[in-house]
Amino acid sequence: MTQETKLYEQGLEEYPFVQALFGNVVLLLWIALGTIACWFYYPLIGLIYAVLALAMVYVILRKLVCPSCYYHGKCCHIGWGKLSALMFKKGNIEDFPTSIGLKVAPLTYGLLTLIPLILIVISIFQKFFILKFIVLVLLLAISFYSGTVGRKQACVVCKMRLICPGAAVK
Repeated sequence: MTQETKLYEQGLEEYPFVQALFGNVVLLLWIALGTIACWFYYPLIGLIYAVLALAMVYVILRKLVCPSCYYHGKCCHIGWGKLSALMFKKGNIEDFPTSIGLKVAPLTYGLLTLIPLILIVISIFQKFFILKFIVLVLLLAISFYSGTVGRKQACVVCKMRLICPGAAVK
């Protein structure tokens, strides 16, 4: 391991399973709310959104990000190290900071929120229902939590935080 790939020594070897479970529940709720928001606009768009979101988050990003991560084969903050190890062989940790997945991930998570937000706002203007407003508020809340509080909690004890360009703490 080179100087550039120095790990954060105080980081967790593995995250608690309960944290990974909670992270996945939050993520699946995020995708479900996005799907519902898109569904309000047009049901087929909701279905397409759900399929693409699940594929991007649980397969494509796992291939692009996880193999070169320290937590590949281990329980990271959301359990993806173990998931990735089931599907993909381990890569080289030195490749992690330049992984294309680290560029695709923020775009993916941004679109997980942006697309449903735009479509549900349009849908609310077309015909207002209180349920649409509730979905909008919950989608905003979970997106905010995931992008700020949840991310920072995961990064603060991550072994990869020193070399990860997307780390919320350094």
